[in-house]
Amino acid sequence: MEAMRAVLDQTGWPVVAIERRQKGSLVEQIVAAVSALVASKELRIGTKMPSVRQFAKCNGVSTFTVVEAYDRLVTLGLLSSRRGSGYFVARQDLPATLLATAQPATPSAPPAAIDALTAELYSGMSEALPVGAGWLPPEWYGEDTILDAVRQAMRIPAARLRGYGHPLGFPTLRQHMAATLSEELYPVEAEQILLTHGATHAFDLILRTLTKPGDTVLVEDPGYSNLLSLIRHHGCVAVGIPRDEHGLDLDALAQQAALAQPKLMFVNTVLQNPLGTSLTVAQAHRLLALAEQFDFWLVEDDIYRELAPRGEASLAAMDGLRRVIRVGSFSKTLSPVLRVGSISASSSLLPELLRVKMLAGLTTSEINERAVYHAITARPYRRMVDKLVTQLDAGRERAMASLREAGMTLLARPRGGMFVSAGWHDAPSPAWNGKVIADLALKHGILLSPCDFFMLRAPEAIWFRFNVAYADHPQLLNFLRLLCRP
Repeated sequence: MEAMRAVLDQTGWPVVAIERRQKGSLVEQIVAAVSALVASKELRIGTKMPSVRQFAKCNGVSTFTVVEAYDRLVTLGLLSSRRGSGYFVARQDLPATLLATAQPATPSAPPAAIDALTAELYSGMSEALPVGAGWLPPEWYGEDTILDAVRQAMRIPAARLRGYGHPLGFPTLRQHMAATLSEELYPVEAEQILLTHGATHAFDLILRTLTKPGDTVLVEDPGYSNLLSLIRHHGCVAVGIPRDEHGLDLDALAQQAALAQPKLMFVNTVLQNPLGTSLTVAQAHRLLALAEQFDFWLVEDDIYRELAPRGEASLAAMDGLRRVIRVGSFSKTLSPVLRVGSISASSSLLPELLRVKMLAGLTTSEINERAVYHAITARPYRRMVDKLVTQLDAGRERAMASLREAGMTLLARPRGGMFVSAGWHDAPSPAWNGKVIADLALKHGILLSPCDFFMLRAPEAIWFRFNVAYADHPQLLNFLRLLCRP
């Protein structure tokens, strides 16, 4: 029997004529054979493929070989995977240009598939274009200011090398933060500020302190992808409250709060990730009233405030840290590598958060915190942030224009920040979803963050969160045009 030809055995499963002496791996032969069956319509859209075990048994190969072949076919968009149901033929009209250029993964290439915790989205070390990443190019930050701050931080007094550092965090930085926040947003003492290893560490400490498995936690839908995973990791039930370009659906929030009795809610008041929109003052007031009515905490994710226009709503300022816990970070205005975040909370709650921080890791890095202090108190810092905002404004306008030109529709017009979300009401193929396209983009050296990462609901359309520093790159735009090419 000629290699690459396939027939159906008596059970109806495809049997691939594999030639083990032929050049090319078994995985590549299976991928080529199934692709040919799909292209010839011997396997039609919606056809259920055999399970991994069944395919392996019928074709005399290992299950590991079949898993890799199926994963590659999913990446190419020919198959789709439905949890608990198996693999199905997804499409038969894959653009030839994409199929021809999608090469098998190698050890030095990006991963063959992507999820919200894929390391390449955070490491900054991948050679793939980081369109879906949450960090900006180093040259967009004030590199000289940051490097000088790190050098100063390394001159730590010898006496400070004896201990672990203050459990609350570097006192001088906390005092400076307290003075700045008291002047610009709300009155707060240094003892009400707990420094963390970034905002995600802050979310973790809050969940550890205030929730137990089975508790309901409200989140924005769409919302921050890592937070959704973290809530599930703690055994809590995440309930999504719809958010769009007009803000939160506060009627839906009231209904869910009455039903689920949530312990807390996470919310991006300003420059929400991934939409880039902000709540109005009226919406913020009603949100605080609902938290009071249904007795739940509000965790204000406030890490983008320095990139936002002045005068935006602040839950912490309106509430005075009575029911609001504010989370801040310096990753968006300095560099994410410094990993310094903060929690501002009431004097009654802060000691318990501190206890949990010490249980989980004692203290945070004083050297990092010293570097942040030196950076934000340096004379160029304010000019550096203003320049960054100007660059983001220009990049955002270019990104929106380029994405529209590529045939995409914006989910919302951002009020500022580093993200634009856009997609299609009519997908390039009915069988595709955001994850399938993101996996295919990896084969083209592009890291995308699809809607699937950010949503609890099934998305009504396919869309992606784009980093404005990379969203007008020709490599991305060529890929998007190829997707829509018949």
